[in-house]
This record gives sequence, structure tokens and C-alpha cells, in this order.
Amino acid sequence: MSADLSGGVGGPPALEPLLAAVLAALAEGAELRGGPLPAGRPQDIAAAVAEEFAAGAGRFGGAPEERVAASGVGRDQPLFRFTRLLAAGSADPADPACAAHLHCPPLAVAVAADLAVSALNPSQDSWDQAPAGTALETLLLRELGEMVGYDPEHAAGVLTSGGTESNLMGLMLARDRVLGGVNEGVNGGANGGADGRRVEISGVSGRPRGRILASAAAHFSVQRAAALLGLGEDAVIPVPVDRNLRIDEGELAALLETCRRRGDVPVAVVATAGTTDTGAVDPLRACAELAAAHGAWLHVDAAYGGGALLSDRLAPLLDGIGAADSVSLDWHKLGWQPAAAGVFLVRQAETYASLARRAVYLNPADDEEAGYPSLLGLSLRTTRRADAFKIAVTLRTLGREGLGRLVDACHDLAVAGARTVREHPCLELHAEPVLTVFLFRYLVREGDDPAVLDRVNASLRRRLLREGRAVIGRTELPGEGPGRVRLKLTLLNPHTTPAEVERLLHAVVAAGRAEEDLL
Repeated sequence: MSADLSGGVGGPPALEPLLAAVLAALAEGAELRGGPLPAGRPQDIAAAVAEEFAAGAGRFGGAPEERVAASGVGRDQPLFRFTRLLAAGSADPADPACAAHLHCPPLAVAVAADLAVSALNPSQDSWDQAPAGTALETLLLRELGEMVGYDPEHAAGVLTSGGTESNLMGLMLARDRVLGGVNEGVNGGANGGADGRRVEISGVSGRPRGRILASAAAHFSVQRAAALLGLGEDAVIPVPVDRNLRIDEGELAALLETCRRRGDVPVAVVATAGTTDTGAVDPLRACAELAAAHGAWLHVDAAYGGGALLSDRLAPLLDGIGAADSVSLDWHKLGWQPAAAGVFLVRQAETYASLARRAVYLNPADDEEAGYPSLLGLSLRTTRRADAFKIAVTLRTLGREGLGRLVDACHDLAVAGARTVREHPCLELHAEPVLTVFLFRYLVREGDDPAVLDRVNASLRRRLLREGRAVIGRTELPGEGPGRVRLKLTLLNPHTTPAEVERLLHAVVAAGRAEEDLL
């Protein structure tokens, strides 16, 4: 059984008892965990994993002589033991008290679809490895492009590992489009820009520099991408934000003008549709107009907020997204897909030119001329899973309307949770939720020393983790000095109830009081 393959006619019978064992182990592990995550300190969890990895029963184990009657796969076998270990030792986003990150509980139908992909193992880098997968990804991207507001006859895109990869791709295409392209010397450090000037990439020679403008609340992957692209992290100019962490369009306009006055070249404006901490959506239409006026590329990071496009209620928040040159979407956030389910889209397919590659063993020209399509030139990766499949299955199962109801349910939870915070004397709400996340903090009963507030809020979160009672987020507001630590609830479980969110917030207060007593 251990050497059976998952594909072919013999694959399903080989998988059936193994899947039964996995399901039994998942259920047992969840029962052993008994909450949103295992209680204990990191070293305790690591020790239990190390013990099991060394083939012992481990902290989460049972008697090895027992058997799983339904499957015939022994409980002492690695598949059962390790699955139980993983389930017992995981942070489970399906638990109402697991609400820290953009870490969604995947839909069962999406997980089942992902199993089919794992069993068949298609790779999207050549048609002869994924005939149906190639066609399905192409059709799905047309549909998602239309959802964003792109003309499907001119747009293009690809499935990615997530927002980090998608943001890198958007900024790579921006660099190549605005600064002239890899074939004109970008990799050499300087190149001819669109207006014929020599443009410095790394900022060493004193020539005009390529610049990226992004809000102070933009995802850290923007700086990482700038470094990888040879622009340097300091090529990213942070644009001030308001209290809700939304980009200040007046400041953006002023900084773009400053770039021009200094002789620098604005390569891209990065607008965020759904910041990680507050769900803020930048003024997309205004950003598009400013970027166009200065010859810059507009990339919209909608990895989180793109899910709002599924909701009639929230979709207007993303007004103007169709004017972006490129867009990032993550369906493993507000789309309830198992990771990875990132999507990268461009408004004009020809802007993909610098990524085009010919590998004679994957996409020979004569194959393409004969009608065999290739997705190789659309991705930074070669081997690539058919991640479009689970999204397509989910869309056709629930439809936009059904998924929109899930988005609205999570938004309702955030609104209800924020109301609980606002009405509780020991809690302070930072701002009303835009999407499904909000920031708040615990207020100590005596005094308002900002350093003490920071310390208590940070430590109460670790107490909840240590006790296995809750997984809540922790972040810091922009600025300097103490008093900026905030707690965060990211509500992505549409089956959670307002009463469960209220109980979670009461647990935060209880943990805060316990930490306060230690001062």
C-alpha cells in the first residue's frame, strides 16, 4: 500500500483507505486539541513534534496497537500518527477563537477539489503536462479579469503562490515597462527609460532613480520586491496615511511632483485594497489618475480586499480597480481556498512581454504554431500546481452570490465585534471596520502609561496562546514611540456567531486583567 500511486485506474482504490485514516486522524487530533490551538509554549509543541518525528507515540498519541477499523490503516502508521499530530498541534482557523490573521478556514468543497489536483499532479508549465488544467486556468482568469473590470479580450494573468509573488510580478512588469525592459539592461544596473534618459536602478551613480510610491501601510512585500528587482528597498517612498491607514491622495500627488522635480522616475504607484491591519482601501480611482499623469504604472494589491468584489454590498469600495495596470488577488484569504490560491492579472496582455520565454523542451515554437498553448511565459515559476481548479469548482458550486453571502457574513461579524469593543469599558476601538478586520486594545484599570499599555496588550495575547484559548493578532500603528501596540481580530469564518466573537473579546479582557495583576 505504501508504494501505490494516486493516479490511473488504480489510484482511487489505493487512496480510499488512506483518506479514511486521514479523516479519522483529523477528527481525533481536533478533539485532542480541544480549542483553537494547542496549549503550551513553543518549546512544548516543538518537543512533542520531535518525539513523534522520532517515531514515538508523542504527546498527542494513542496506544499504537489500536487500529482504525474503518480504513484498515494502523494507528501506529506514520500517516495516521502524523496527521493526528498535525491536527492536534495546529492553529485551526475554523475555530471561532482563531482570528488573528488572513488565514481562512477553507471550504470543504475546495479541499476536496485540491485533493483531485494532488492525486493527478498536473503541472501548468506545458500543455502536455496539463491539457485540461491549461484550458481551465485560461477560462477562469478571463472570468476573474471581468470581475475586476478588465476587458477579457485584452487582459492576461496567472495563478500565483499569493500576494508576495503577485506584487513582485506587478512591480517587475512596471520596471520593465517604465524603465525600458530587461533586454535593454535593467539587470546591468542602469538603462534607457521611456524618454531616452539613462535611469539609475540601484541609486549608486547619481543618475535619476526609479521610484515606487506605496502607502506607509502597504504590505512589506513591496520593499522586498524592490530589492529583488535591483531598485533597492529605499527606492520605495512611503506615502502618509490617515487614521484608518488609507493613503493620503494629496500627499501622493505631492510626492510624485517631488520625484519629478528631483529628476527621479516614478516607476509605480502601489495602491492597497484591504490593508492587513485595518482593511483600508486606498482611493483607487484617484491613485490611477495620479499614476497616469506621471507616467507610472498602477499596481493594486487587492490580496485581501479583492474578496469584496464578490459582495454587492462591499464591491463599491473597490471603485476604480479596473483602471489598474495590474492587480493581486488572494483567494486563500477572503475566498476560502486552501493555500495557495493567488491570482495576478494585467489589464493589457502585451505588458507581459518581458516575461516571455522559450524553452524548447516545454513550449517549442512549432508546438505553439500547431495550436498547443503554453502558460510558461505568464509566470515566474516553471513547475506550478493547477490551483485554478479548486477556485473554479468553488465558483461553480457557490457562485458569486453564494460567496458574496459569506463575505457579508464576515463583515457583519466585524461590525458586531467592533460594537462590543466600543461598548466595553476595558476595551478601546481604533476605527470602524471596513472589511472583516478591526484593531483595538485593552485598557489597564489604573493609569494610561503608553509603555504599560503596550506591555499588557502584548503579554495578554501570549497568555491566550499559551493557554490554548485564543489566537488573536498583534500589530503596531505607524509612528514612533510607545502606545502603538494594538490587538486585532480578523474574522474570516462565516459560521462564527456574534456571541462567539463577544466571548472571545471577554476572554481578551480576562487575560488582560490577569496580566495587569502581575504588574
